[in-house]
Amino acid sequence: MTTVYGIKNCDTIKKTLRWLTDNQIEYTFHDYRKDGIDPTWLDEVLTQVDWELLVNKRGTTYRQLDDSVKASLNANNVAALLLEQPAMIKRPLLSHSGNIELGFKPDIYSELFR
Repeated sequence: MTTVYGIKNCDTIKKTLRWLTDNQIEYTFHDYRKDGIDPTWLDEVLTQVDWELLVNKRGTTYRQLDDSVKASLNANNVAALLLEQPAMIKRPLLSHSGNIELGFKPDIYSELFR
């Protein structure tokens, strides 16, 4: 089963979903804003993905954080912040057969779904 996590109005999410559809790959879309984030799921993702890679530092939500919050962000407190601000999670997060891929990577997707 393939699940794409993100925010529906994100351009990169739209590209990812179009790529999956064009390549006839069935998927489920999980919208962080609409469907929320399960803390247990996030903890599991954080065991597989370095928290610094998971945080979208180029996004508006992160850039608007107070500098003291950015400076104190670490592995112990990042989950709480991501649960509070799901738009800070790098998009898309694609989960397929136990693998997690961050970002839209058509070449890697082609390998993954071969």
